[in-house]
Amino acid sequence: MALKNLRIEEGCTACGLCEDIAPDVFKVEDEAIILEGADIAANEEDIREAADACPVEVIVFDED
Repeated sequence: MALKNLRIEEGCTACGLCEDIAPDVFKVEDEAIILEGADIAANEEDIREAADACPVEVIVFDED
């Protein structure tokens, strides 16, 4: 199933795990952001891993 509506909800602690796992998708400064133009489809496996690893569970997405 394809990911859609990838987002980061409130509560990010800027731990950096998502950027470590999927640096082509996430960047962490004061909090995590999704990089503009990130290829979600090409990084789907890493995005899922980052969402599973997120200690505060703020990386969320819908699936087709």
